[in-house]
Amino acid sequence: MKPLQILCLVLGVVLPLYAIAEPGIPAFSVQTNAEGQQEYTLTLQILLLMTGLTLLPAALMTMTSFLRIVIVLSILRQALGTMQTPSNQVLIGLALFMTLFIMAPTFDKINENAIEPYLSEQLNVMQAIEAGSDPMRQFMLQQTREDDLAMFAEMANVKLDEPDSVPFRVLIPSFITSELKTAFQIGFLLFIPFLIIDLVVASLLMSMGMMMLSPMIISMPFKLMLFVLIDGWALIMGTLANSFVVPGGV
Repeated sequence: MKPLQILCLVLGVVLPLYAIAEPGIPAFSVQTNAEGQQEYTLTLQILLLMTGLTLLPAALMTMTSFLRIVIVLSILRQALGTMQTPSNQVLIGLALFMTLFIMAPTFDKINENAIEPYLSEQLNVMQAIEAGSDPMRQFMLQQTREDDLAMFAEMANVKLDEPDSVPFRVLIPSFITSELKTAFQIGFLLFIPFLIIDLVVASLLMSMGMMMLSPMIISMPFKLMLFVLIDGWALIMGTLANSFVVPGGV
């Protein structure tokens, strides 16, 4: 492409955008209504919404049951010795839908207390955010260990007089720490039966003088057979679902 053609192409793309953006976007304004409450312009609301959407994946991974489920499934795959089967996409998809199943009562409360009143203009933005944060706080408090919560509260100089008043800056790291502990405890219990199979197979191969043969090749069919015979996937999914204390029940 010749330089003149490139220049024309750039001008053809940039000039219309400049013409559209020339008036500029007005700075956000805060207005006080008759009740004394502050209302934000639509431009700022859209900005806050887009910012919230960028933080949504991080919130899904750290503030819901997703973290415990995906760690347990990853440890289970390593215990089975199946390398990349199931794949990461399958594990993440399974963990996501299990999260939606477990978090359904909490999401229903958020929809009932915050989203529907906001859409019907009964609550403003800040009131809806405050009403929607209460069910999430209750869910996270139910899964958080008291010692973890006390540790982060002490570092943040926050008094734990009432659990419902715990700020999210203290609750979220406490919840993540507790979830990591619980996930690794469940993973440890899952690993023991498969580890015993590996030890038995390795001992048999050593006694037979077949030291050049990898024990993983021989033990993996036995581990898969054991996992299928005990209906392992149903047990894992049921155990993970019942391991959460959900207000209102799963």
